[in-house]
Amino acid sequence: MDNLDYGIIGNCRSAALVSKTGSIDWCCLPEFDSSSVFAKLLDEKIGGSFEIKVSEDYTIKQRYKKNTAVLITKFSDGKNAFELHDFMPRYYNENGTYHAPPELVRHVRHIKGKPKFRVHYNPKLEYALGETSTYVKRNFIVSLTHTVKFDTIFLYTSFNKNAIVEGRELEVTEDGYFLLGYNEKILQPSSIKIYLDLERTKVYWLNWTNRTPTYRKYNKQIIRSAITLKLLSYDKTGAVLAAVTTSLPETIGEVRNWDYRFCWIRDASMLIKVMGDLGHKNVASRYLQFIIDLIPDKDEKLQIMYGINKEKKLTEETLDHLSGYKGSKPVRVGNAAYKQKQNDIYGFLMDVIYAQLAKFSTNIDNGEELWGITKGIVWIVSRHWQEPDKGIWEFREEDRHFTFSKVLCWVAIDRAIKVARILKKTRKIEAWTKLEQEIKKDIHENSWNEEVNAFTQSYGSTHLDASVLLMETYGFIHAKDPKFVRTVLAIEKDLSNDGLLYRYKNKDDFGLPSSSFTICTFWFINSLFKIGEEEKAMAHFEKLLSYSNHLGLFSEDIDFKTKRLLGNFPQAYSHLALIECAINFSTKHTEERILESMR
Repeated sequence: MDNLDYGIIGNCRSAALVSKTGSIDWCCLPEFDSSSVFAKLLDEKIGGSFEIKVSEDYTIKQRYKKNTAVLITKFSDGKNAFELHDFMPRYYNENGTYHAPPELVRHVRHIKGKPKFRVHYNPKLEYALGETSTYVKRNFIVSLTHTVKFDTIFLYTSFNKNAIVEGRELEVTEDGYFLLGYNEKILQPSSIKIYLDLERTKVYWLNWTNRTPTYRKYNKQIIRSAITLKLLSYDKTGAVLAAVTTSLPETIGEVRNWDYRFCWIRDASMLIKVMGDLGHKNVASRYLQFIIDLIPDKDEKLQIMYGINKEKKLTEETLDHLSGYKGSKPVRVGNAAYKQKQNDIYGFLMDVIYAQLAKFSTNIDNGEELWGITKGIVWIVSRHWQEPDKGIWEFREEDRHFTFSKVLCWVAIDRAIKVARILKKTRKIEAWTKLEQEIKKDIHENSWNEEVNAFTQSYGSTHLDASVLLMETYGFIHAKDPKFVRTVLAIEKDLSNDGLLYRYKNKDDFGLPSSSFTICTFWFINSLFKIGEEEKAMAHFEKLLSYSNHLGLFSEDIDFKTKRLLGNFPQAYSHLALIECAINFSTKHTEERILESMR
């Protein structure tokens, strides 16, 4: 498999990646950030997988059940056919809670004939550290390890258990199932119960997507991206993950491999704002509560990222026994970036707080806490905005005065002023306005470079950076302002490679970047659209959409030459930016139709 041709299934507790041939190559249980059960994605020999193998006579096609997170893989040789409906159960209980157990289900639907397949069931618990032993019991197949620590996984099935473990051929004459659970079941599963779980899960997702507005253009892509973002949210605490994987490299064979199964304040805040725009208030309100719970002391500085269960220490380690995706070492768990100082996070968080209060001010239960956080953020920004930091791209060496960080410090104060007006707390507005104007003036004086004719990556630099394109998005500058137009055109000239964007081109801690950062291309497309280059923007957008995988999913990066997907997957950043672009295009299209009808 040369591309990240995977579908994601999940239930807002954990997730799994299923290949286009029906193999589960990545799954962590019981939660997103638990150690892996299957990790073939990171080591094809020892990582472990759950594969469905058919003869070469079969064609295999894959799709999502429309408007759901149920993944359907169809196997057919013309005469014989069956489908695999993969999902993680998620639906409402009668008491109003969610049923979202740490398990995945593979519902086998018989279509015609007597199709045959073999199962390669090879769980490797605890990241394949040490040996996993598998045993056939009366009611289930159990796999266990005690090399690192004791852990177990249970497989229930309607098929012959010995045949599964031995890899013998199975014949499909009626519907059947596999249920992989982290816990032993109290009640034995049955085909009827499995089918009921499938239908309830479908209904949950259909109801969820029905609350998403319908758009005239790119509605299919918006819905799929919204479902993907929902799958990256963690119900228990309100955290939102950057991606469900670790150590998928930005470039094959290089060392830019990071664990993304954490909640970055920046990524999550951008995602939550988009989900709020789509009307999904619950995701946003749970995330705000996650932040409130993290800040018990009013003067406590925010980390840039946290564990999904609010962990503050995310020690980074390497798993040297795993060969890495396509041989790209090291495989990392944990992320040392949690120690970094990044001043932009306060702007992202204030933007979300303002957006939620503006939309739902009359029924926000935690308004007093949010006002307390707002005052605390202004206090921190006022004392630290003039200091250098690591920036949005998490440079691991020297701190700099990054333009983007300064702009987001401005955003923090600008949104705090707006929040104060909403809550009718006007006493601090005058002082905050002076600070907001001071930061804005500083950026215009130190970030604009006449020689380059653009806002640059950092103060005194000649290097360009895609992140400054967000100046307009966050209201720092108008789209038609000559300075912004020139910046967009300068970035197009310097950072665009056949329509795909570099984040930046200057050398960083690991050398020169050699792949395109997907969200940057969406930012660029949006900026082109805003400055009036609408046809060019639309053409770039259509081209970029064609680089998604077979299910419309994006990872973090795209290889400039081959256009293969690279980096952790699926990437929240990429899908939230896709939604923003698509909504802008669709809104413009709708406005034009309205104007046309009025003429």
